[in-house]
Parts: sequence; C-alpha cells; structure tokens
Amino acid sequence: MAKFCGKVGYAETVETSPGVYTERITERLYFGDITRNVRNLQTSGQLNDNVNIANTISIIADPYAMENFHAMRYVVFMGTKWKVSAVEVRYPRLDLTVGDIYNG
Repeated sequence: MAKFCGKVGYAETVETSPGVYTERITERLYFGDITRNVRNLQTSGQLNDNVNIANTISIIADPYAMENFHAMRYVVFMGTKWKVSAVEVRYPRLDLTVGDIYNG
C-alpha cells in the first residue's frame, strides 16, 4: 500500500456582495494511504481522450475533516487537483474516491 501526503480542498459558500454567493476554497494537509490506484482513458468527441483516475485515498481525519467531509472538492495527487467524487466515513479515517481533473 502506497503512502499519501497531500492537500484536500474544502469549499465554503460565502456572500461576497448582497445576494451574490461564491465558493471560497480552503486547503488542509493530510496523511494516509492510497488503497486503490487505477487509471483509465475516457473517449470523448474531442481530439484527445480524457484521463480519469479511480483512486481511493484513505486519509487520517482530524475533527475538521469529520465535520466538513461534505464540503470536500478536490485532492492534490501527483501535482494535479482531482475531483472528490465520493467520501466514505470509516472513523478515524475517510476514504476519498477521486475521478476527473478538478477545474474549479
């Protein structure tokens, strides 16, 4: 099992002006394990195929992660921000499943 050390981005909705809301991203550093490491190409109607990964990263969760796992948007893995598609709570860990590249 490979080790993981990276940042997780959380989105918080804030009111920037009256009636206008935007997402503010906060990054936090976590440690854990990579329990699944899979890459696949998704054929699209474009010139190049899309690269997707179906990795599962198990992080050791702090109280902030346990209370805000619903707000996780991306994980920085191998220098790229990958969108968090699912989170499974297995105290004291969170299993993050990532997929597409995050374009937030």
